[in-house]
Amino acid sequence: VRLEESGGGLVQLGGSLRLSCTFSERVINFNVISWHRQAPGEQRELVASITGIGSTNYADSVKGRFTISADNSQNTVYLQMSSLKFEDTGIYFCHSDRLLYGTSSGPRWAVDFWGEGTLVTVSS
Repeated sequence: VRLEESGGGLVQLGGSLRLSCTFSERVINFNVISWHRQAPGEQRELVASITGIGSTNYADSVKGRFTISADNSQNTVYLQMSSLKFEDTGIYFCHSDRLLYGTSSGPRWAVDFWGEGTLVTVSS
């Protein structure tokens, strides 16, 4: 199974973007899927996470501005970002710690994998 992030781009200060984290196989269940970001010269940091039962968690810096959600029918986790600030600039990565997916030979577990990221740039 693979995951791919999309939806990044150049956005004006105060604008909005929706990022998508799409899995290549049918997702049956998962433990936690999260979005992380890495600004230039900085360490990667957790932005938001969602559990398989829908519990969410956010970094203080994005509370009230970002919303994480999961659409199992689309095998996708979204990150809706609004009121974007300059400090939101960075590469956004999706991570899955433990995920059960369907294959032609039956369900399988995938553990601890990342996407390649999508770049978000907030400009004036």
